[in-house]
Amino acid sequence: MEPKLSDIEELLKRRTLADLPVSEAVQYLGANINAAWDSKRLDVLSHIVETLAGTINTSQLAPEDECPLHFFLANAWNGIKFLSSTDPGGGWAWESRAIEQETICIRRAIASDGLLQQPVLRICQIYTNLANCYSTTGRFVEAVSEWNRALLIEPRFGMARGNRAVGLWTYARTVYDDGHALVLAREAWTQLDPSKLKGLEPGAGAYFAQAREEIEKSVPDKVLATPFDVNGFPLGETDAEREYREWCLSNTLFLNPLNDIGPARIAAQDILSCPSIVAKIGEGPRFHDFMNQIKQEYCSARWIIFDATRERPSHFSDSGVLLYNTLDYPSYGLRTEQLKLGFRALYSLFDKIAFFLNAYLDLGIAERDVSFRGLWYVKQKRPKGIRSEFTARENWPLRGLFWLGKDLYEDTEGFRDVIDPAAKRLNEIRNHLEHKYLKLHSDLWGGPESSLFTDGLAVSLGREEFEDMNLHLLRMARAAIIYLTLGVHCEERTRASQRDSNEITPPMFLDNWEDDWKA
Repeated sequence: MEPKLSDIEELLKRRTLADLPVSEAVQYLGANINAAWDSKRLDVLSHIVETLAGTINTSQLAPEDECPLHFFLANAWNGIKFLSSTDPGGGWAWESRAIEQETICIRRAIASDGLLQQPVLRICQIYTNLANCYSTTGRFVEAVSEWNRALLIEPRFGMARGNRAVGLWTYARTVYDDGHALVLAREAWTQLDPSKLKGLEPGAGAYFAQAREEIEKSVPDKVLATPFDVNGFPLGETDAEREYREWCLSNTLFLNPLNDIGPARIAAQDILSCPSIVAKIGEGPRFHDFMNQIKQEYCSARWIIFDATRERPSHFSDSGVLLYNTLDYPSYGLRTEQLKLGFRALYSLFDKIAFFLNAYLDLGIAERDVSFRGLWYVKQKRPKGIRSEFTARENWPLRGLFWLGKDLYEDTEGFRDVIDPAAKRLNEIRNHLEHKYLKLHSDLWGGPESSLFTDGLAVSLGREEFEDMNLHLLRMARAAIIYLTLGVHCEERTRASQRDSNEITPPMFLDNWEDDWKA
């Protein structure tokens, strides 16, 4: 039975939940969070997260209670976000403690050992809520991925399908390629068909119907009515090339917005590039040049990681290289080093993106001080607040890039707090790769406790775990490049709208660098 208003008033008098059994305390919080939401009691939600939640002894939480606790607390922070803002969708506030905490709680629910013990509907809600957090902050690429994850679990889950469709429609309005925009819009319109949206929350049906009507007003009827074959495209001339491109498609790794719809063959090329930029006379296409380099480094890292994870005979370059067996199943060889090189190359892309933005937005940060985490803040210090160059911009992809940065750990004051639990570990691995000693082990390795000797110099990882880290970084880097590209496009549209109509901007056309010219 849901708590009554009198019960809520009693809750406000509570200072602790330590007097309740842990499982009972979790359910007590969940019920009161729902009741506070229904009665729009911001004071109750704030009391729960600031005072009561910390009194639950989490060391005694069973996995089946740990996951719901974090899910309930995420809902509380979601309520605080809505009830404390004049713009419930998050608006254009670049920073939001409520969204940060909601994201952290949802991720803890996903990381919990008790996730798979939850009902299917609850698991779908958890992934959908994380996707909604991403979408609110401009991380639309990652949002689509989480909505997809919910739909893989239960294809009939209407809230994931509907929100994904709205996300794709918003995505469509950020891309600079009209053809891509129409494909994304048509996919969104198709998925917003009321017959495909089952089990919606109250009010969601009207919201999704309004979004579908908006698409119909913006996209020609002929486009919406005409089926388009997204798989009628070749994947390559050899088995090896087809295998590689299928791997990229299935893991959503092409620099192509259409890959976010799914593994359709139309997306099997890295077509996303630097959009048109109005430059000063004599400046030249330096940003297109820089974007070329960022793309090339990403694509090359993607290939060497793919190649490193294939089952193949040892490479001839490893023949005759004398190495000793240290009795802990070490992983040596060219392909092991490829994984390490790919990781380093991907991690370095984030600071290069910051370097790009520093120049493009004319932020004036000294080259030696440019970093992906610090770029956004006055004097690169988070306590001084976000730079006005960003807060004055309603640039959704750029804000997505800013929030993605919160998933990267930086060992400097103000940037040690991150919303991704894995971020610090990734940074430690990068530090050992660059300056110390990372040791990978084969699948036969049973962990540090299984080794005959303790290698005090190394940070040891199973090779499979390191492969997963590389895939995670590939997805992060891809999202960052897409946000950068579409953020530039959004900025160029804003600049064009503010430019004097009499100002002349003569075009400069750039030819493609042909594949045959690449060495």
